[in-house]
Amino acid sequence: MLEDRATAVSSATQWPTVYPKGYAVVDVETTGLARDDRIISAAVYRLDERGEVEDHWYTLVNPERDPGPVWIHGLTTEVLEGAPLFADIAEEFTARLEGRVLVAHNAAFDWQMIAREYARAQREAPVRQRLCTIALSKELGLPLPNFKLESLAAHYGVVQQRAHHALDDARVLAEAFRPSLRAAAAGGVRLPLLECRPLTEWSDRAVPRQSGGGQGGYGGYRSGSWRPSRKRPACPYPNPGRYEDGKRLKQGMRVAFSGDTSVDRDLLEDRVTEAGLHVASSISRLTSLLVTNDPDSGTSKVAKARQFGTPVVDEAAFGQLLRDVEPADE
Repeated sequence: MLEDRATAVSSATQWPTVYPKGYAVVDVETTGLARDDRIISAAVYRLDERGEVEDHWYTLVNPERDPGPVWIHGLTTEVLEGAPLFADIAEEFTARLEGRVLVAHNAAFDWQMIAREYARAQREAPVRQRLCTIALSKELGLPLPNFKLESLAAHYGVVQQRAHHALDDARVLAEAFRPSLRAAAAGGVRLPLLECRPLTEWSDRAVPRQSGGGQGGYGGYRSGSWRPSRKRPACPYPNPGRYEDGKRLKQGMRVAFSGDTSVDRDLLEDRVTEAGLHVASSISRLTSLLVTNDPDSGTSKVAKARQFGTPVVDEAAFGQLLRDVEPADE
């Protein structure tokens, strides 16, 4: 197996030169999962290019609101009352992240929460790439019963001491990431790196959620997603087919998104719906267009777009197209 070969990677010549030169393993605890929720604690383990720990850092953060599911993270209003605001710790956080790949378990969630906090503080997060350890586990074919952090930890014999405590979760992930990284290097595995784009346009308004189980508004989330599921009105127009380069979008076209966008995804999808287009959650032969800023990412949507020959444009080009959508046929 790839992980059994990891110990063979010892000399500088054997380590893939295309791999990043450093990592920031991150965990954040939050008041909830929605766009208007806030970070209440954060931890960063800085690792060198081979996954060895350089140092670690932890802070509480005053969310300036109710702390949310205390039964999960254990952080009460009283505990957080004297904590620094995110704006107060942003400079130190930046120093911990700068020049490194952000590593997290379900990295889309941690990154979006971080990006939103930086946007609120009128700053730009210094992260340009992220790596999700769930995606890496899948690339390595690890025999896990599921992709929870505790399962990954158990696979590598890492003992959790305080689940849902940012510092301990980051420690556990750092210890599990090191053998995963070495296994990837030993097997010549392409790391599933994704581009990170800081938010330039966003909104904190609460998002309506589907009903579902869970306490404190934790229901209604898509599997594997930090974003709440939304019931959008059905597109009233028939699908006119694929987008053709040089032509206009037409009402009824099915548009899918992959990866980060500088405009908040929900805002962008709202504009798509308002223009008479259909927001597609997946790629099929019926998809008219895929919008992505990272066409070489290797995500499942990008791979399927290649397979089906689905046209691909970036966010900037799509923004231009969205300004002049052709009406549907009468």
